[in-house]
Amino acid sequence: MNRPAYLAALAVLSLAACSPQQEAKAPAAQVGQTGPLSRDAIENAAYAPPTQPTPQEGAAPAQTPAQPDPALIHAQVLLERARFSPGAIDGLAGSNMKQAISAFQKAQGLPVNGQLDAEVMGRLRAAGAGAITTTYQITQQDIAGPYLGTVPTDLAAQGQADHMGYANVVEALAERFHVTEALLRAMNPGADFTRVGQSLLVPAVNHTPLPADVDHIDVDKSEGSVRAFDADGKLIAYFPATIGSGDNPTPTGTVKVNGVARNPDYTYDPSKLSYGDGKEKVVVKPGPNNPVGVVWIDLNKPSYGIHGTPDPELVGKTASHGCVRLTNWDAWTLADKVKPGVTVRFI
Repeated sequence: MNRPAYLAALAVLSLAACSPQQEAKAPAAQVGQTGPLSRDAIENAAYAPPTQPTPQEGAAPAQTPAQPDPALIHAQVLLERARFSPGAIDGLAGSNMKQAISAFQKAQGLPVNGQLDAEVMGRLRAAGAGAITTTYQITQQDIAGPYLGTVPTDLAAQGQADHMGYANVVEALAERFHVTEALLRAMNPGADFTRVGQSLLVPAVNHTPLPADVDHIDVDKSEGSVRAFDADGKLIAYFPATIGSGDNPTPTGTVKVNGVARNPDYTYDPSKLSYGDGKEKVVVKPGPNNPVGVVWIDLNKPSYGIHGTPDPELVGKTASHGCVRLTNWDAWTLADKVKPGVTVRFI
């Protein structure tokens, strides 16, 4: 995503059906490592499915958190490069990655099982040549922000904030390189994120536009995904998505795109809501931590849209209030090639 474009507010929206995420932003965890996530380890990783040790009789289940796998980082970067987004790159074998692999297998005419194997890796490498990682040096602009420190999660407090920017430089850099904050720290143990010139190891993620304009979009409510197709019916992008919950279900049938707003305000208007107990209208300023993130793709069903999120690591893992939520970078990529009149089918 283009950082300067992030800062240009274009619209004030009244989003009656989409609620802000209420999960508190926890401090980024320091992900433990069994070995360094070095450049060589990630570049040269060969994936082997994890083996589950047989527990001793009567033993309690292991509580050790999953560790990021260099091979999974490698595969996630290649999936994104091939336009099959795994969501936030975390080096873990989660549901978003399994669905992205399944979508890639289907597009390649392979048996669909969501499993990363030698055939999948071979085709991903053929489609996405080039280094998996790159080096980035922290700049004075990165350090300067401005940052919020603590991102307010209460809607009234959000309405009082001057902007809904990043909490800190780590969050900003993690989003720029499409990773979780935890993985960014794990790839750079001992790094001083407050020092200008600090060198960081980061994924070499795909910042290029989609190869064609989007002609139509399929939103799969059961899978939790968004697929974009060109005018010839070719799949040009797959994204994991958070989709409507039971109290405000996502629409059914077919709608159309009205237009796109970059860096919108978010307006909570209790007179137009069917959920929540707020009494007063609240307008939240633009920014990546705005309840709808940095992009709003407006649909011709009032107050419904496809949009970004302040919590990329939760995409595909929580419910939305009727709308379709993508990571900020996936929403930005999709919006670049969407024009008014594009058909959106909910299936």
